[in-house]
Amino acid sequence: MQEPAITTDLIQAHGLKPDEYQLILEIIGRAPTFTELGIFSAMWNEHCSYKSSKKWLRTLPTDGPQVICGPGENAGIVDIGDGDAVVFKMESHNHPSYIEPYQGAATGVGGILRDVFTMGARPVAAMNSLSFGETGHPKTRRLVNGVVEGVGGYGNCFGVPTVGGEVRFHPAYNGNCLVNAFAAGLARTDSIFYSAASGVGMPVVYLGAKTGRDGVGGATMASAEFDDTIEEKRPTVQVGDPFTEKRLMEATLELMQTGAVISIQDMGAAGLTCSAVEMGDKGKLGVKLNLEDVPQREDNMTAYEMMLSESQERMLMVLKPELEAEARAVFEKWDLDFAIVGETIAEDRFLILHHGEVKADLPLSPLSGRAPEYDRPWVETPAAEPLADVPQIDPIDGLRGLIASPNYAGKQWVYEQYDTMVMADSTRLPGQGAGIIRVHGTDKKLAFTSDVTPRYVRANPFEGGKQAVAEAFRNLCAVGAKPLATTDNLNFGNPEKPDIMGQFVGAIKGIGEAVAALDMPIVSGNVSLYNETDGSAILPTPTIGAVGLIAADEAPINGTARDGHVALLIGDTAGHLGQSALLAEVFNREDGDAPHVDLDAERRNGEFIRANRGLIKACTDLSDGGLALAAFEMAEAAGVGVQIDTDDTATLFGEDQARYLVACNFDQAEALMIAAGQAGVPIATVGKFTGDHIWFGNSGAPLADLAETYRSAFASAIA
Repeated sequence: MQEPAITTDLIQAHGLKPDEYQLILEIIGRAPTFTELGIFSAMWNEHCSYKSSKKWLRTLPTDGPQVICGPGENAGIVDIGDGDAVVFKMESHNHPSYIEPYQGAATGVGGILRDVFTMGARPVAAMNSLSFGETGHPKTRRLVNGVVEGVGGYGNCFGVPTVGGEVRFHPAYNGNCLVNAFAAGLARTDSIFYSAASGVGMPVVYLGAKTGRDGVGGATMASAEFDDTIEEKRPTVQVGDPFTEKRLMEATLELMQTGAVISIQDMGAAGLTCSAVEMGDKGKLGVKLNLEDVPQREDNMTAYEMMLSESQERMLMVLKPELEAEARAVFEKWDLDFAIVGETIAEDRFLILHHGEVKADLPLSPLSGRAPEYDRPWVETPAAEPLADVPQIDPIDGLRGLIASPNYAGKQWVYEQYDTMVMADSTRLPGQGAGIIRVHGTDKKLAFTSDVTPRYVRANPFEGGKQAVAEAFRNLCAVGAKPLATTDNLNFGNPEKPDIMGQFVGAIKGIGEAVAALDMPIVSGNVSLYNETDGSAILPTPTIGAVGLIAADEAPINGTARDGHVALLIGDTAGHLGQSALLAEVFNREDGDAPHVDLDAERRNGEFIRANRGLIKACTDLSDGGLALAAFEMAEAAGVGVQIDTDDTATLFGEDQARYLVACNFDQAEALMIAAGQAGVPIATVGKFTGDHIWFGNSGAPLADLAETYRSAFASAIA
């Protein structure tokens, strides 16, 4: 088949700027072939090369005594003792999910699960962070239903429990939803697999499902803004098959036991191109591929299509040749393709042959390592205007305003579509703060959370970035888990706009300061830029996924409040209402500054909670909606009323940070007060759990009525 001539329009269609094309000409000393142009486009797009973000990502703290593997591999790895490790990562599938919600979300889940088991870990938990436009927008209902079905459909069939996550709505996501998927797995520290190839003349083996034309150019599409040609991008969305992925995982983990694997990489963004180039580059080797040997499910596929296909459920491996028969037998047993498609070579070369014809012959290390790296101009986000007066309101009316909004209503409609108990190790279900699973066969437990407050980040990227980490820290401490490490999913608009780049830089600085202060290094992550439609950007949404450990000799804080419990507030309350949930949902205002995050107070108060777990029956951190929403949610989960001693709007709905609400018996409350005094931790009695009403001062309503609103509002808005 005749390859098209390289024209200015074709270069532009591949997402390459004129100066980037000039750099390609310099590197290879000639015009690229059509297939080579596709390969450069795949490797140098924003999604794969991080060309706008690399400079700033390097500033993030990534090390610690607990870190076995930081950023740069398929997923991060953290030591949890006794020869066990947790392997985890978060990744976006935003653009595909907007174009084709079910498959976009499903393949996002599939991709993140592959990242985990590629490293030798069996996936044990999943989470997701979802952002949609306003509920009245004509596309929102279809997107929410499709995405939730896709997440559930893939995860449930694959057989991994969804233990947590978040769902938000805001007009800024009307043209660009966000689907951030997290997965974690367990591995033995002496059985971890990496992607760097080694040895010359070693077979390069293709594993898993056959290659089709789905997802061709997907990574390039994910690195561009949307406009009115969005429907034309539908063919760039991949199609997933969770049952094939389940077989692929079992076959891969079995294969790893044979000792045949030298290196292994999943085929995610940019498919065969990215996986082969990364394996070669990390091992300082070249790679030669014979594309006629690639298992194909469609006729007459071109070299370009095979190199850029993002068909799902595929892996690439470098194999010990003497164990080929044993390895092949494993994959044939699981009814999956196993094909030797090339070999490692000594030269720094990426050589692609199809039926003996050279389709691409490129220097491999520049393809991977010389992608343009931009120091984008940026401007600092202007300081927020001081908050105008917020009038006192009836606090029950304020609470109703929050719990009637799909942002703060119960999310049962979502997580009841997910299998939360498969594998039988889940000990805390979604909707109650951080999720918890047992480390199978041990008395240890892992806790997981995902957090960000985008309106804080828009108002003050630095404090908003700090707050996302701090809230993740609090969610883990509130269940008694020691925070270990984080993964980030940095979702922003067009980085070529200095104000958007300023949001990114500010958030990175805040995240970096917080993970350093709280000993939660970033060990993996993903950057998703160009989340804009017709020039209108999303809210800056740097999602933080975090993992914590509850040691074998520690009990989780996993109880519920009951009648007679004292309500204690830990941390200082000044009544910060800027950018608060109350302002947004009740007053339809998004003004003022984000709350300041005192990282010393965060650390001190979190460590106090963990150290005094034996005195605490139930605990939640305070974030959106402040004391009022936290007290209601704790009461609603327990089916018992609560009386809070104040009706002051700022005290109830302020979103000051570093705070927890604790429920315990009277004698335990006394002991906590003494311990807090000794530790210099602010603590105050704010009320008690009793009866069947929610009372804020003299304003009250039956718990049953409020619970009905809370449990029905989300489905009413979306289902």
